[in-house]
Amino acid sequence: MSTKPLCLSGCIALLSFAFVGTTSSADTKIEQTLRDLDAQWSAAAGAKDLDKTVSYYSNDATVMPPNASAARTKEAIRKVWQDLLASPGLSISWKATKVEVAKSGDLACLSGTYELTINDPSGKPLNDHGKYVEVWEKQADGKWKCGADIWNSDLPASAPAAPEKK
Repeated sequence: MSTKPLCLSGCIALLSFAFVGTTSSADTKIEQTLRDLDAQWSAAAGAKDLDKTVSYYSNDATVMPPNASAARTKEAIRKVWQDLLASPGLSISWKATKVEVAKSGDLACLSGTYELTINDPSGKPLNDHGKYVEVWEKQADGKWKCGADIWNSDLPASAPAAPEKK
């Protein structure tokens, strides 16, 4: 009988222990803090509070909205949200479904789902739903801010309009 399979099994078991750690109470507290912040952020956007909504971003954040260029300055981020929050018939909310905190405790990734309704040009409500990813960074003052934000729809992309015949 060869000892290679036994040795390989032992190495795999030891390696798996290196990647599986117990969740500390500090990690659980950070995760809950971030879930709470994300829920408060969603509520601010749902209330169409522009100042509160953009306050969740770090000073060097990047926002990557669907079908648009990335916003890399506070002014550009504010404009993205100003335009969205001013949309007729807007209803928006999101919820984190997963929170992963880096071992360092100063970086975290949140992902989840969103629901959005706006009126089309004729006033008819358009319902959208999709997913998002946020990267949160612990700031020098101990507060958490979102440093990267991207979202996109689960709905199929609309086909481009056919060119008009002359």
